[in-house]
Amino acid sequence: MYSFENDYSEGCLQEILDVLSETNLIQTTGYGLDEYCKEAEELIKKAVGVDSEVFFMVGGTQANMTVISSILRPHEGVISAETGHINVHETGSIESTGHKVITIKGVNGKLEADSIRELLEEHFNDPGREHIVKPGMIYVSNPTELGTLYKKSELEAIRKVADDFSIPLFLDGARLGAALVAPTNDLTLNDVGRLCDVFYIGGTKSGALFGEAIVFTNKKLTEDFRYLMKQRGGLLAKGRLLGIQFKSLFTDDLYFKAQKNAIDKAGEISKILKDNGYDLYAQTETNQIFPIVTNKQKEALRENFVFEDWVHLGDKTVIRFVTSWATTNEAVEALEKKLIELA
Repeated sequence: MYSFENDYSEGCLQEILDVLSETNLIQTTGYGLDEYCKEAEELIKKAVGVDSEVFFMVGGTQANMTVISSILRPHEGVISAETGHINVHETGSIESTGHKVITIKGVNGKLEADSIRELLEEHFNDPGREHIVKPGMIYVSNPTELGTLYKKSELEAIRKVADDFSIPLFLDGARLGAALVAPTNDLTLNDVGRLCDVFYIGGTKSGALFGEAIVFTNKKLTEDFRYLMKQRGGLLAKGRLLGIQFKSLFTDDLYFKAQKNAIDKAGEISKILKDNGYDLYAQTETNQIFPIVTNKQKEALRENFVFEDWVHLGDKTVIRFVTSWATTNEAVEALEKKLIELA
């Protein structure tokens, strides 16, 4: 059985495992105040190239909830594409903090600057706006939940809207590593740092056991953030485990090198699908692939492969294959053989 279910099915990169083993009996202080976390923070700041503050948390949902709830005032909500992770895959975590997710229909999973501007203008031109949740933040994912990428010009346009309305821009980077090494990408980590008030660098889906590095480039937003991390259950006592992992990821470009395999394998699978007549639900640019298959084909694939159903279309289903740093040639070759057989 081969798994294409997600990009965190495996444990972690061997380089990380080796350092965790080597440092296992070294005693450190807790809660992210150890030397490993400090060294990792400096490496990340250097890689981003923008004056910033870095905080480590265990997972993406936890990072999203803590960042968003820390910035918004009680009467404010966050703007998101309707397919945004905070809207569809986080069990109402944002709403549980008292903040509404204000959705806009995206294009291929992406928010468009003009649509955001239209929503904001409609709100602020409404004489009865105090009866409506105030948009207080913009949330984007890169890559999106459909595996598509924001171009530099698109993110710059959204930044302009955020500036015009004096609201922060937050980028969910759970799969940012995959985005940055994708062949069609034109954004750098420095661009992300310059254009966003806060973003996070995903470790969980990039070869770490767990962990996300939250980067605030708008340092005014960091006031009391560690208090809020603690309140949300995000201040890990054994914070060293996060520091060690991110120090490893940002040594010798491991973070980017590890994602190249995911991108390469996804490209191979996309080509196999296209060459054999399968339609794709979205023209993904990263490590998520969304083929449309008949329900009979889907059940036949399930005999040998693990994957997710994404959208049900009557007698057809959009399924999702996800590749990772650990996806093997053997797994791709087995999938190719089965897809050709079922075509």
